[in-house]
Order: sequence, then structure tokens, then C-alpha cells
Amino acid sequence: MRLILLGPPGAGKGTQAQRLVQKYGIIQLSTGEMLRAAVAAETPVGLQAKDLMANGSLVPDKIVIGIISDRLDQPDMKNGFILDGFPRTVPQAAALDELLKKKHIKLDAVVELRVNESALLDRVEARVAEMRARGEEVRIDDTPEVLAKRLANYRTLTEPLIHYYSERRKLLTVDGMMTIEHVTREINRILSAIGAVEPKGGAKAAAPARKAMKAARKTARPAGKKAAKTARKAPKTAGKAGKAASRGVKKASKKAGRKVASAVRGGKAGKAKKTGKKAVGKASKKVTKKRAKR
Repeated sequence: MRLILLGPPGAGKGTQAQRLVQKYGIIQLSTGEMLRAAVAAETPVGLQAKDLMANGSLVPDKIVIGIISDRLDQPDMKNGFILDGFPRTVPQAAALDELLKKKHIKLDAVVELRVNESALLDRVEARVAEMRARGEEVRIDDTPEVLAKRLANYRTLTEPLIHYYSERRKLLTVDGMMTIEHVTREINRILSAIGAVEPKGGAKAAAPARKAMKAARKTARPAGKKAAKTARKAPKTAGKAGKAASRGVKKASKKAGRKVASAVRGGKAGKAKKTGKKAVGKASKKVTKKRAKR
């Protein structure tokens, strides 16, 4: 699973990212943490970033992309990732698309947590008031004034990404004003709907059902063909009866297939093959009896 979470400051991206990490065993990629790790490891890209960071300069997108590229090559990325804090602009998104294309990595979805900005400001004001009432120190970056500036930056720089990813059919929108639990459930639901995650039980649990379905189909096909062949060999004088029998076989075979599929979906993978044999055999006998009467 490879995701990007979008949303303004305070939308709950960090909380939902951690829940996805814990549930699916994927890695949360924070550009800030990756930069610090690359500098500490003294990688070629990290050394370039080190000088810029030491001077208080912004790290260019090219270097950030290089650090992401190095990180994507590491073994722990096989299960997927969530990008946190990147991309923030349309040019960054385009550069990321190019990088993923070169590495033959498919981005599954961009999940937007849509929230009411005025409600976010109300939340911060209430939280700050409660902290001050308890005599706690309020962080300098956790005030309505700072949040208002961050929201303005988001609207200018990052919000255009919603249109960018919507055009590429990658955007999935979730109501971020719901409770944390409801948001989590909705994200999991839409990820399952688009096939970004395995159904409950995983691939191993689904394998027996697929195997049983395949075996049952193999059993049903020869039996159905045999019955149809018998019907085609009916005397010419019974031409109408032969056609009716053939139609009956086709109809019975379809019915048998539905029974097999129903058995598999119901979790009875071990009985699916027997169901196929029994249904087709019964259908063939029924057609033979009808032909004899005619």
C-alpha cells in the first residue's frame, strides 16, 4: 500500500497515519526525519542537505526527492508507505510522480481529510483556553494566530494538489470532521474498495477459496460439455428436443456455477469442489430424463 495523506494542519493526518502504520505494517515517511537520517548517515544527498540546513536555508525539492529515492530502495519498504509532509506543492507532486514512475512504483491513493477551517480554529482556541486554565504552558506554534497563518499557506501552496490528484483519479476524500474512530473506519473501507489492501484474512486466507473455485470450475466444464454432446447426438427426428436439452444443460451449468461461487463466498472452500460435481451431475440427470420423455 502506497499512500499520501492530504489535509490542512489539525485535520488529523498524523493520528490516521499512525493507525494505518500499525494496522498494515507500512512505513510512515516524514521528509524531516528522512533529512535528518540522511545527514546523520552522511549519504551524498545528506551531505548536500547538511550544508544548507546549517545555513538555515530551505532544502531544494531536488535534494528532498533524492532522499526519498534513497529511502524507497531500502528493504523495509516492501509493504508500502505513507508520505507525510510531502508533496506540499504541485511541482513537488510532479517530481514525485516521475520518481515513482522510474522505480515502477504505483501510488495507490491520495486520501484527503476534508475539514471545516473555522471549526479547527475553534478547537485550538478551546484547547489553549483549557491549558491556560490549568496553568499549563502553551506551545508557541499551537495558537489560533499561528494556525491561521498555516491554514493560509496550505490554501495557497498545498490545496491545489487536490485538483492535481483528482485529475489523475487518485484522490479519495474523507470527512475529517467525524470522530477519530469513524475517520479510521472510512479510510479502511475505501482502501479495501479500491483494492489497496487485502480482504480480511489476507491473501493466505483467500487462497484456499480461489483454489476450490478453480477446481470446481474444472469439474463443471467437462461434465457440462459431456451432457451437451449427448444432447447434440439425439436423433434428427428429435431435433427440437435436442435443442431444448442443450438449453437446459447451459442453464443448469450456470446454476451449478452460482452454487459453487456461493459456497466459496460463504467460506466453505473445502466443499466447493463437491458442490460443483453434485450440482452438475444432478443437472445432467434432469436433462436426460426430460429428453427421454420427449
